[in-house]
Amino acid sequence: MSSTRNAPDADRPTDATGVTPAGAAWLASAGTYPRSALSLWEERPDAPVVLPCGSVFDVVSAPSTFGRRMLDRMWDEGPGSGPVAGFRGRILLFAAPGTAQRLPALLDWEEWGARGRDTGEAGRTGAVPPLLCHGTGDAVTVPAPAPGARADRSGSRWLVAPDTRHPWLPGPEVLLWAAVRAARAAVRISIFPPADQGANVYDVSRRR
Repeated sequence: MSSTRNAPDADRPTDATGVTPAGAAWLASAGTYPRSALSLWEERPDAPVVLPCGSVFDVVSAPSTFGRRMLDRMWDEGPGSGPVAGFRGRILLFAAPGTAQRLPALLDWEEWGARGRDTGEAGRTGAVPPLLCHGTGDAVTVPAPAPGARADRSGSRWLVAPDTRHPWLPGPEVLLWAAVRAARAAVRISIFPPADQGANVYDVSRRR
């Protein structure tokens, strides 16, 4: 995992500009017929599509609130993120291939290790909700490159849109790190309600 970068709130990304042609080519490369996907998007840029995981990217899906906490940790305290989408009340974190296989084992080990150490803390992953890990043999709905009525009806949108043919993707260690810190932050929440983050979106201007 790379060294972390602390970023002040003024530097937080605040707008997603949409998928670039290079980003669309990267997404399409995950499918069996990349040219067909690109042709579809040329004709209907607001059409979401289903793409397979496992070769170009894996996807880790988290409940919306917890996923946003993970994303905040990654941007505020860590290396940033790869592409990220919102879909029907969940956050989809695009990750390096192989993450879906490795991350569950790391989470299990972290929980066991926390219980086995006399740290005075509760199990560190006890507050981590079940994360859905999509890898080889799975597929996910990818938001449309351009926002529009069709994309809005599908309940999908980009929070961090792909903008390059070879985007950096976090691996299982980075996502474990973000999940543990998001869980700790959740435990520390006081009686004061958290601010509404429903409008937050992100771009890639600070991504490594």
